[in-house]
Amino acid sequence: MPPLQRMMPLVLAAALAAPLFTLPVNTSALADDYPSRPVKLIVPFGAGGPTDIYTRAVAEELQKSLKQPFVMENRPGAGTTIGTEFVAKSPPDGYTLLMISGTQTVNETLFAKKNYKLMTDLVPVAPLINTDLVLVVHPSVPAKNVQELLALAKSRPGTVNYGSSGIGSNYHMAGELLKNLAGVDIVHVPYKGSTGARNDILGGQIQMLFDSVPSIAPVVKSGMVRALATTGAKRSEILPDVPTMEEAGVKGFQATLWVGVMAPAGTPKEIVDKLNSEISRIVSSPAIKKSWDEQGANPITMTQPQFKTFMDAEVAKWAKIIKANNIQQIN
Repeated sequence: MPPLQRMMPLVLAAALAAPLFTLPVNTSALADDYPSRPVKLIVPFGAGGPTDIYTRAVAEELQKSLKQPFVMENRPGAGTTIGTEFVAKSPPDGYTLLMISGTQTVNETLFAKKNYKLMTDLVPVAPLINTDLVLVVHPSVPAKNVQELLALAKSRPGTVNYGSSGIGSNYHMAGELLKNLAGVDIVHVPYKGSTGARNDILGGQIQMLFDSVPSIAPVVKSGMVRALATTGAKRSEILPDVPTMEEAGVKGFQATLWVGVMAPAGTPKEIVDKLNSEISRIVSSPAIKKSWDEQGANPITMTQPQFKTFMDAEVAKWAKIIKANNIQQIN
């Protein structure tokens, strides 16, 4: 047998064994170089809402500090599942990120069929803001406080309605939480966005509405709607005369609008930690904090493990509310 033919089995064996001896990827070096090109931040809502506004502010600051564009791309639809699925199926390299809110934690239970699992196919990165909601009623509603509203709802079951920006939204689930804790029968009227619900509370087509403090506070101050209670642990600095739901007698009520960032599962830990550090620094900066405080939005910081624990608790909380209120799953 010629010498070359005798060597072929050895060459083939060496080639097959080669993958066993490949050097590990230096993830620290990846993080040092990240980002080396533009990063997409997918927003699964329509443009212009409060979540969009605060995410955009952070994206602009990330662009300054990390020297690469952070480009926001709105992919609304199907209760945020379209945009969320897009990121869940994107390469885990840190160049496609997701804007996350409480809505996606609700959807884990609300949507019977999704092509992703939120806490499995994505990894929490960092929170941005947490803002209170406020319960408002049209001036024609004969209730000057929460207890009078609950008495009205109990005397007329199924006739008092509340609007929201859609099934599974923060505003919808705040109404469901009120139903659960207060034992009232109020009717949900979902809209395709928060603008329609706000227009109809002004026109009196719906009687009540949970909305974010930054969005509805100017209308409250104008007297066009009546604010009955806010939903945080303490009174809002923007609406200091409005009691919290706890103060108004609805014990255990807490429902806020929060926003954060996730990445596809498998994104290198060093990149996730780098993003967490940068985002935490940005939302803690005096300029951002002052600007957001004036609007009624509270910047929040957590480590990556703390944010994951928070999100796990949110998924469990809303799963319990959906089950208790017999909310039908969406197929």
